[in-house]
Amino acid sequence: MARILVVDDEVGIRELLSEILYDEGHTVELAENAAQARAARLRMRPDLVLLDIWMPDTDGVSLLKEWGSQGLLDMPVIMMSGHATIDTAVEATRIGAMDFLEKPITLQRLLKTVAAGLARGRAPHPTPAAAHPAAASPAVALEDELDPPVLAAAPANEIPVASNGQLGSISLDQPLREARDEFERIYFEYHLVRESHSMTRVSERTGLERTHLYRKLKQLGIESARKRST
Repeated sequence: MARILVVDDEVGIRELLSEILYDEGHTVELAENAAQARAARLRMRPDLVLLDIWMPDTDGVSLLKEWGSQGLLDMPVIMMSGHATIDTAVEATRIGAMDFLEKPITLQRLLKTVAAGLARGRAPHPTPAAAHPAAASPAVALEDELDPPVLAAAPANEIPVASNGQLGSISLDQPLREARDEFERIYFEYHLVRESHSMTRVSERTGLERTHLYRKLKQLGIESARKRST
């Protein structure tokens, strides 16, 4: 499960992409302009960004340049556009974009490109000079090579899994999607009770837009505040 930021000024595109990515098990954050994208980028630190080129405030290529100049381009970025020229796509790739999707985006192309981006992963952070192997003395390096450190195993009691494969009320012997649905059901029911079924506060707490929050609750079979009040 990855954190994916979708940046597009068209609400229909945002909802379609988020629905597809949610179904694939990802956590999706949505932004309709560069200002929201900047805030989301700092808040959630996404594993991948789908970035539209043509936006009303700052275009996607300019935002890509900005992230690159600030050292924030450490995640794969996939550009999207229905009107971009080849030169624009080449420029975005030169700046640091991983790939380019032309709208309308087909499901197969989207999933294939996202999977490739997530497989590529984040750019490694520079290694501090003090921790670089060349900075260590020959004696220490030789000692580490002959007698590598032994990593202590985490105490078993730190992982609350019963011997019968239960994590609380969740069975770990079932398929991942079903186990994830059970966890999400517990997660959202907890926040609904905690926030007295205020969808606004639950939306803020969980980081989901209200539209997608309602859709997620419906998918999990959870009654929302809207239904409870009728």
